[in-house]
Amino acid sequence: MAIRYATDDLTFDGSSMRIWFVVDEDGEPLTCAITAEALEDHFGAPSSLEASLREAFERGRPAILAACESAIGDTHAGVVLHSGVFRDVASSSRESGE
Repeated sequence: MAIRYATDDLTFDGSSMRIWFVVDEDGEPLTCAITAEALEDHFGAPSSLEASLREAFERGRPAILAACESAIGDTHAGVVLHSGVFRDVASSSRESGE
């Protein structure tokens, strides 16, 4: 499975406090999102204002894409990345000594 960003277009959804983006999984577009909480907790967004969330997304692109690939797994469906996803990754890294 190869995951990459299908486009650099990000869509901010203020009602759900998420940034939506599209990834390409082996030629198939999947719509995914990351919550404002995850961007604040793990990628340094100082607030839930759109500009802050977009900047945090850009800083975290590689980790966000890796988490997306892991979460998609065998489902081949879009995902919503919550803060807990990144806590689990950080915890696993610490336990393995990375």
